[in-house]
Amino acid sequence: MHRHMNTKMNRTEELFYLNITPTMPLIPITTNGSPSYREPYLRRLAHLDEGLYNDFYSLWIALVVVNTLIFIVGMALNSLALYIFCFRTNPRTTSVIYTINLAITDLLVNLSLPTRIILYYSGGRCLNCSYIHLFSYFVNMYCSILFLTSICVDRYLAIVQVETSHKWRNRNVAKVVCICIWLFATVVTYSFLTTAFKLSACCVSKLFALTVFEFFLPLLIIVVFTIRIMCALSRPGLMQQSRERRMKAVQLLITVLVIFTICFTPFHVCQVLVYFHPDLPYHVIVYHVTVTLSSLNSCLDPVVYCFVTTNFQSTMKRFHLITPWGYSGKRVPVLIFSSSLSSFSPFPFSDSRK
Repeated sequence: MHRHMNTKMNRTEELFYLNITPTMPLIPITTNGSPSYREPYLRRLAHLDEGLYNDFYSLWIALVVVNTLIFIVGMALNSLALYIFCFRTNPRTTSVIYTINLAITDLLVNLSLPTRIILYYSGGRCLNCSYIHLFSYFVNMYCSILFLTSICVDRYLAIVQVETSHKWRNRNVAKVVCICIWLFATVVTYSFLTTAFKLSACCVSKLFALTVFEFFLPLLIIVVFTIRIMCALSRPGLMQQSRERRMKAVQLLITVLVIFTICFTPFHVCQVLVYFHPDLPYHVIVYHVTVTLSSLNSCLDPVVYCFVTTNFQSTMKRFHLITPWGYSGKRVPVLIFSSSLSSFSPFPFSDSRK
């Protein structure tokens, strides 16, 4: 539709029709109840970036600043985390293996942020930047989701299924799981973006399927396993000391759930709403805010690292950074999760650095 065909078009409608190409709507055109599109999904996202620049300039400035801060803070924290987990942590438990891969994922998310900043700065005209950003964004976002889920499942096996968990909670199994997660996320994202170049509505169907199977299913697993662990810890018969130590595991799971909910839920709920309601108002704002919020995950995951090993806690304390237990200049014992989590061992910081 041409914008000059209706001079009385209200502001909400103008958000979805930009002065780029006269016949290029930014939202789906619904035909017989099913959404169809005149433009490839990837190109439409680039136009959303141009719409942000043209119509919401102050928000555009804010998102550039926020993404730059996420890039700087995330690079520093996750580089430090990788150094600690790879060179200062021993032994390599299953939790540490999953956490190393989570840190790599977060680092890759941070490395993809410059392409998003360039995309914002170009006003959405850099389509190659859009492809690079979307590919790295989806791969690493879903890897983060699956690695957080793996950490949750590992804690569940360690606490609730102690006797039968030994064959599943070993380093070889953890490495195989990590390889499968990387391959799965890469193949699925590549398939999705290949479809995103086509003039077809099936791209939106694939995105909806991604949302269901790679977000809502892991979220359900995390919620159910967290509840089961809390029920197991509430049973009578546990010694008070054992109960207090095992509650540290609950803190880990609750932290994972909170980060998961804050960072990933808004984006995926938005995708579901757009799928069922293609004329969703203010799609430009919602899309960019939720994408930026999901990238914030790379700065919040270091909170999870603090629950996995004391090495990360002690290093953060030396750098005067915040940990869940605050900062203290004294060398005090802290709890480190053992390989089974059915017991804990206190180590002073001086010993944990050996």
